[in-house]
Amino acid sequence: MAREIVFDTETTGFDYAKGDRLVEIGAVELVNHLPTGRTYHQYINPERDVPEEVVKVHGLTYDFLKDYPTFEKIADQWLDFIGDANLVAHNASFDMNFVNYELKQIGRPEIGWDRCVDTLEIARGMFPGARCSLDALCKRFEIDNSARTFHGALLDAQLLAEVYLELLGGKEPTLLFGGDKKESKNSLKAESRSYREPRVFAVEENLEEMHRQFLDKNIKNPLWNL
Repeated sequence: MAREIVFDTETTGFDYAKGDRLVEIGAVELVNHLPTGRTYHQYINPERDVPEEVVKVHGLTYDFLKDYPTFEKIADQWLDFIGDANLVAHNASFDMNFVNYELKQIGRPEIGWDRCVDTLEIARGMFPGARCSLDALCKRFEIDNSARTFHGALLDAQLLAEVYLELLGGKEPTLLFGGDKKESKNSLKAESRSYREPRVFAVEENLEEMHRQFLDKNIKNPLWNL
């Protein structure tokens, strides 16, 4: 059984080394490249302010986050959920660095990079020179991301799971995370075809005689005369 966790994080900024912290984790479980329906979602108290320019991206203010648990209090739940599964993320170094920084701050072992799959790296290899943001890949694969008015960890993880399976060669028709059930564009349809009588092309008599003379002149002992 191949178990994978597709996840996304939101933070207070871009640099954990300068004090930025996690504020949200969202994750989706896949088994054998199919969603199981199990998800993980948690808001986190970052114990610091959230800059206004970052709030404009994910909509999470410190006033909203302050009543949620700190990472230390949810670490066991997160680690239990991921278990020993491989972790799939878009621009994975960003998310992995933040998660490992938080783990290190509470004296827990970091997650090994050998467990990490980066969909951004896969996409850039498949579509060199093209835009490979999550929104761009959703557009490329015709995945509905209209609900993505803000960056949200769980929604982004669900969208990324669909993108990831497309990058692997195309999702199964049963890969549905909600909303309207649409037939996979990769599904095959049996089409009924009407029988059409073969067309007859008449050859003018003089052209047929000219063709016969050409064959007699240029082909010696043809098989059809044996």
